[in-house]
Amino acid sequence: MFPINETMGQYSELFMLLAAGTYTVAFIAFAWDLAKSSKALRAVDLKAAAAAGASDSATAKVPVGAGVGAAVDRAAVDRPAVDRADSDVSGPIGRAERPSSATGGLSNGAAGGAGQTADAGMRYAAERRVPARVAVALTVLGALIHGAGVVTRAIGSGRVPWGNMYEFLTTGAFVAVAVFLLVLIRRDLRFLGTFVIGLAIIMLVAASVAYWTPVGHLVPALQSYWLIIHVSIAVISSALFTLTFAMSALQLVQAHRQKTIAAGGGDKLGFMRLVPSALSLENLSYRINAVAFVGWTFTLMFGAIWAEKAWGRFWGWDTKEVWTFVIWVVYAGYLHARATRGWTGTRAAWLSIVGYLCVIFNFTIVNQFFNGLHSYSGL
Repeated sequence: MFPINETMGQYSELFMLLAAGTYTVAFIAFAWDLAKSSKALRAVDLKAAAAAGASDSATAKVPVGAGVGAAVDRAAVDRPAVDRADSDVSGPIGRAERPSSATGGLSNGAAGGAGQTADAGMRYAAERRVPARVAVALTVLGALIHGAGVVTRAIGSGRVPWGNMYEFLTTGAFVAVAVFLLVLIRRDLRFLGTFVIGLAIIMLVAASVAYWTPVGHLVPALQSYWLIIHVSIAVISSALFTLTFAMSALQLVQAHRQKTIAAGGGDKLGFMRLVPSALSLENLSYRINAVAFVGWTFTLMFGAIWAEKAWGRFWGWDTKEVWTFVIWVVYAGYLHARATRGWTGTRAAWLSIVGYLCVIFNFTIVNQFFNGLHSYSGL
């Protein structure tokens, strides 16, 4: 091992540590934003309820969003549904999206800057939310530092930095954060910040504590250009699955909250006012899962081609191969059931979550406790 390689490896570990610290501060800022904005939305509800109580009977019939976190503009209610900007008929059975816990007109200014993150289309609102902006800025800074750690690891090892579990975790966490930031350009997913950044922190900590591996060369079977193709697509797909896992988990919470409110119960999850409706989360999660599934299909195909090049067979029922196929089957079942069998709502969310748990099982348990041709964890 040349001294320059060891030095770059040390720099990489330092960058990873700094990135984890920056992400931690960003995580706190995202959590602060949820708490602060939720409190502001509650104040808007109280003010709207008071205004409705003081108005005439005709005005009093206009929904004020009490209990769902939003004040609805009277003009928006009077407009035909086909003209409303927040209508969304996407989905397998064309259900119309309606404002719910976080979609009730605040994005268009009805709340006067109350802290709404997104409407039914998860578009950016006009209000200024300092904690959210600070959190995103810190996330960008952390991603830059994290990227430097990935690059220096690659320079130190003289290859792509995903040859063992430590490198896959650190690179996977970077790609997950990068994908989150890229999606933020088009969609207001800042409500996902605490969950995505929290998962990235867990991945970095697990990599450093449980899976740390010094800079070194790859085993002969991995010294192939297929490593770049096969694993890079797997990393990107896993990052997308991470986003949809967070959305599906929030969808379950939001669906339960909406059901409780509809039954006349109290709203005990104030921070969920910042999260779009369960249907909005389900629709976006479905689209992202469809893209990730295509990537995982290529992962499976390219892995088989690589196996033929390395071991002379496309498929050998190795444990890693089997679980890669299991993941493909679960997500294929999810897409098929939702698109053609009407499996929507909580059932679709649970299928998405089960798929991600299979991804985690494949990466952790299979790599550590099952011997096979894919035992390259570095442990």
